[in-house]
Amino acid sequence: MKRGSLDASGLSLLKFESGSTETGDRELATVFATPKGIANLRQKVEQFGSEDMPDREKDGVIIPGRPKNADLVQSLGAITEAGLRGLWRSPAAAFPADEGAQFWEIWLDPECAAAFVEKAPAFGVTIGAERLLFPEDIVVLAQATRDVLALLIRRAQGTRALAVPATTADFFDGLPVQEQTAWVGEMARRTQYDVDPDPGFVTLLDTGVSRAHPLLQPALHPDDRFAANFAWGVEDVKGHGTQLAGLALFGDLTFTLQQSGPVTVRNRLESVKLLPDAGVNPHHLLGAVTRQAVDAVEVTWPRRRTFTMATTTGEDSPHDGAPTSWSSEVDQLCAGISGNIPHKRLILVSAGNTDNFKFGAGDYLATCDHADNEIESPAQAWNAICVGAYTEKTALPAADSLSHLAPFGDLSPASRTASWTSQWPLKPDIVMEGGNWAVASSPPPMRHGWLSLLTTHHLYPERSFQFTFDTSAATALAAKQITELWTDYPAFWPETIRGLYVSSARWTPQMRSHLPHSPSKGSYARLFQRYGYGVPDLERARRSASNALTLVVEDTIRPYGFSDSGSDVLNEMKFFTLPWPVEALRKLNDAQIKLRVALSSFVAPNPSENARGNRYRYASHNLRFKLNRAGEKALQFKARISKLAEQVNGPTTSEEDNWTFGSDRRDVGSLHIDELTGKASDLARRNLLAVHPVTGWWKSKSFLRQFADEVMPQVRFALIVEIDAGEIETDLYAEVKSAIEAMTATRNAIEN
Repeated sequence: MKRGSLDASGLSLLKFESGSTETGDRELATVFATPKGIANLRQKVEQFGSEDMPDREKDGVIIPGRPKNADLVQSLGAITEAGLRGLWRSPAAAFPADEGAQFWEIWLDPECAAAFVEKAPAFGVTIGAERLLFPEDIVVLAQATRDVLALLIRRAQGTRALAVPATTADFFDGLPVQEQTAWVGEMARRTQYDVDPDPGFVTLLDTGVSRAHPLLQPALHPDDRFAANFAWGVEDVKGHGTQLAGLALFGDLTFTLQQSGPVTVRNRLESVKLLPDAGVNPHHLLGAVTRQAVDAVEVTWPRRRTFTMATTTGEDSPHDGAPTSWSSEVDQLCAGISGNIPHKRLILVSAGNTDNFKFGAGDYLATCDHADNEIESPAQAWNAICVGAYTEKTALPAADSLSHLAPFGDLSPASRTASWTSQWPLKPDIVMEGGNWAVASSPPPMRHGWLSLLTTHHLYPERSFQFTFDTSAATALAAKQITELWTDYPAFWPETIRGLYVSSARWTPQMRSHLPHSPSKGSYARLFQRYGYGVPDLERARRSASNALTLVVEDTIRPYGFSDSGSDVLNEMKFFTLPWPVEALRKLNDAQIKLRVALSSFVAPNPSENARGNRYRYASHNLRFKLNRAGEKALQFKARISKLAEQVNGPTTSEEDNWTFGSDRRDVGSLHIDELTGKASDLARRNLLAVHPVTGWWKSKSFLRQFADEVMPQVRFALIVEIDAGEIETDLYAEVKSAIEAMTATRNAIEN
């Protein structure tokens, strides 16, 4: 068989096998063919049957020309359409026999992997978030029936092989001590710790972190371990903080250990012991201890820190989303009101975990959604990122006769949910992998090694690895990603990084399956209560590409001030002319374009008893965004928004304008995200965006009278606007780039 000819001209050789059969030796090639490749192959076969090569002379003898492409065609006994078995690299007996949805390990060409993953949902194939990276392959985990997977592979280029899903965390945890140590040594040798002179730090407020583990030691300097109480030691006695540390550097070690290439660690670690080795912190001191922990680590200043706290309390429940003393202190720390150093902070808090003994034989989501399973304090803090958990871990050993509780891509059973649907902020903000539970013949469901994540053990070298799970694990994974994002954009404010990261989140197909066929705005309430905005996509947060274009604005606003007479309080508004690719959008005519807007600011809290039941009295200020209607001129738009902003508690009239989530979901908290889908030609005429305040406790005259006119308090905000044109081929970015350059040149000319 002429293998070279099967790997050119639109053909890609995926697999080659040779062996002996009863009828003789046989060679079998599995080839992916583009439409052009099929046409080329067909032409070569037809030329073989009808055209000869020119005659040639050798030693005075004329030798007739052979048929064209004879070497290739004569070497082929048959050409048939390959099935999935043609790509199977695992033992033949392991090929899925069931026609229902199965888990598949898909080996992809790195150049085609992103396009393959993007197309998969349209074919009914669910792709997991984790990736295994090898020199010539990217491996993903997928769930699909054989038929839909086969269709996707035919339509999307890049599949090189299929296999049984990879090794689970249980394999590594069950290894003898010496073998675990060997795996650690092998991984340490191929791990590169980034030497960025201005690295991002994941600052863990937990039980301390052990430096004994070789994978953690290079990222955690001895001087970067602290305690909220100077009488406590800094060593990790309980092990929880060391678990989070491994995830914050490497993610789930189940996948990282199986890679063969180099591993790059971009983050650094700091540890502050927030929890005593014995006993617990008194409830009334939880906020104070958190502030002490922040002050302790900030003796080293300045650093770009992602404060990560995976500890919560149930003593404040039920709170129904209202602020508590602890959540209010977290809000103050984020806003720079509290702490020795007055600066804004980025803080992540876990949503809290539920009790597996609450679960009976019914739908597990009904238990997760119950009011007594609400998110624990201080995760309801307005300014912090609350992290819940979902799961893609559903594989279990067949011999155990167990089943997984949560479906692939749905809520992790351990994750708590919001008991409120309006008034207070949407929580959780996002969800990350938190593991799953196994179900036997009778309740309760239990944790299982196959359904857990793998991380570093605090007792190294006694043990190298340990299982980890729940919203603590999810929070550490989020800290890893958001710190890497901030390292990519070190000049961005914490408010901006929060907006970029949370706005990148999307619901999985399984999450969206809980929506009705034609969802109303109210239909999204349950999804927000469980999953927040969904699973973040770090690459989406990073990129500003042709068809998924992100514009970022950082600005300030003085939300309130006196009129010239000194008797009335007025609201300042900011208007932005968005540098839309107008011509490119017009050319798309009726094509559907999605616009997504995020507005992020940090509020100063007022947790007085009177304010606890009123979001407008808890927050120092409340900002909103509005987009002009198609064809609405600037003066008309400003007049309309001015009238709306004058309403005491914000607009009471419907201002939906085809927004997906609507004002009930959008206009709560200090992070506001919504999206609308419309015709490209209409979007081209909607290029004005307003940011305006509504009522907050700073609006009171008694508060404002302490300031002179020129120093009325101002607040920062970040505005993130994304255009998503899907697969439509148009270069939106080039036109926007030109518009931005022109605006910058004009601004510089004015300033000079």
